[in-house]
Amino acid sequence: MSTRFPGGCVSRTSDAVHARVREAVADRAESVWDVAAALHADPEYAFAEHRAAALLTGELQRAGLEVRREVAGLPTAFTARSGRGRPTVALLLEYDALPGLGHACGHNLIAAAGLGAALAVHAVRDELDGSVLAVGTPAEEGGGGKALEVEAGVFDDVDAALMFHPGVYDWTWAPLTAQEQYRIGFHGRAAHPTGNPTEGIDALAALVELFNVLHALSRRLPEASHIQGIVTHGGTATNIVPEFAEGLFGLRAATTAALDDLSGQLRTCAEGVAQATGTRVTVERATVRYEHFRDSEVLSGRFAAHLARAGITLTPPVPGVYLGSSDIGNVSTRLPAIHPFVAIMDENGSDHTPEFAEASASARAREVLRAVTEALACTAVDVLCCADLRERAWAAYRETATRGPAGGADRAGEADRTVAADRAG
Repeated sequence: MSTRFPGGCVSRTSDAVHARVREAVADRAESVWDVAAALHADPEYAFAEHRAAALLTGELQRAGLEVRREVAGLPTAFTARSGRGRPTVALLLEYDALPGLGHACGHNLIAAAGLGAALAVHAVRDELDGSVLAVGTPAEEGGGGKALEVEAGVFDDVDAALMFHPGVYDWTWAPLTAQEQYRIGFHGRAAHPTGNPTEGIDALAALVELFNVLHALSRRLPEASHIQGIVTHGGTATNIVPEFAEGLFGLRAATTAALDDLSGQLRTCAEGVAQATGTRVTVERATVRYEHFRDSEVLSGRFAAHLARAGITLTPPVPGVYLGSSDIGNVSTRLPAIHPFVAIMDENGSDHTPEFAEASASARAREVLRAVTEALACTAVDVLCCADLRERAWAAYRETATRGPAGGADRAGEADRTVAADRAG
């Protein structure tokens, strides 16, 4: 007897294989939770997750997977492969923490779930074609490890990328926006404010004016778009007209195309202020760009069906609610990917809080970890066993890439463009 999913193929994805996967998850549940707890007790931060990477790669290597460390030139990134060739399904592991808050985003659970799923699929490798690839992805909290791995080709021969995220909602997919930061510097001319005030060109006044212009712009931005800035340099002394002032500006938008438009408006505003104030302006991207997330409905539906066995029902996200940004977006613009949210605390809470850090090591988190590990592993097996599932996932991916998430053009797959300006006033 074989398991049949809505609109899905059966192929070699049989009840017997799923049963073996679930047994493998159960056998490793205690040790996988121990890994999650160890990561939680020893938080490390972006690109410095050395102990976490060593712990995870050690577990994978002892199980017999082929481990590669320092992939993409990143000291704490890694891959671990079981099997050979295509199809290939990637299980993504995040393990960086938040300074001052520890694992207040639950990355200890993400890493443990990916680890447990990879080990379970490896345990049934004799039943499967292709390969499973565990991908260690550092620095999600601002460093963009996945984005850098994408550019380095880590996902070039991968057919699907799977992960989950703990949260306060049970949602089939994550409404994650595109985001990046820009550093804007205004260059003026120093002068003494009483000795020779007419010779000065006040760079700080130009920066302040940019904040005013952006405040006016914000009133007509589309849903989910915003610009938030801080002053990073405002002069050196009160009795000197500042010759240099600098601000750091964070941009978010619902889609990568909308983010491109927003960054263009930021540049236009900065150049206009420079012309009006007689300053010179430089605009440079200060961070890796996170693209918006595009869900593979085919695969997230399959994950949700497996997770339902544990009594957890996933629903679509609430329209108009956005949950920040993540570098999983950069993966999802290259291949079918899933990033469901599974609640480890109720909707009155929020991640990036001390309460969520506590929840990431709770009894409820332990139950969720077991359930999502099983669902990820079973979904990975389905990807490897079912050619029709892969074909439908890729067809839906190509359609979304063409029409965009809301029916409009989506330029997320185009080459990245760096905004830079150097204008004389």
